[in-house]
Amino acid sequence: MALDPAFVADCPYGPGGQLIDEVLEVDKAKSLVRARMPTHGELPLTREQRTHPRFHPAHVSGGLMVHMTGVLGYVHAYYVLDLRHRDGWVGYGVRIQSARFHNLARLGPPVILTGWCTHARTGTEKVLAKYEFEFHQEGTLVYQGEQTALWSKVPPE
Repeated sequence: MALDPAFVADCPYGPGGQLIDEVLEVDKAKSLVRARMPTHGELPLTREQRTHPRFHPAHVSGGLMVHMTGVLGYVHAYYVLDLRHRDGWVGYGVRIQSARFHNLARLGPPVILTGWCTHARTGTEKVLAKYEFEFHQEGTLVYQGEQTALWSKVPPE
């Protein structure tokens, strides 16, 4: 599904930080979301690379891949947990248990981002969620990780 304007407006990052162009799957029963990330030379951090065809080919920055776990976490919070930034909910990563870069994500083909919640402790004002992530490009695994995030409801002023 194309990005919902309400999702874009609610996200704590503007479109320049969301970096996805489509939500491909939301499966509440499996607590899973999937989205597509275009790859091009003007991505943040990626555009600053000093590349060399053999020694340092152009690729999606590893730091940006970790950022995308947060974006995908927000997709999950929005569509699966029904948490809204406009209602005071905000999430932060609290621990990266593992982050493994299996292959370089090349520029050109999109990266398919998949994330699912393996465990959540849910309260009225906090949700502690553990996520697993797999990012693929043209069927090849480029990133795999496991992280914990804390979603908190900030009280109104």
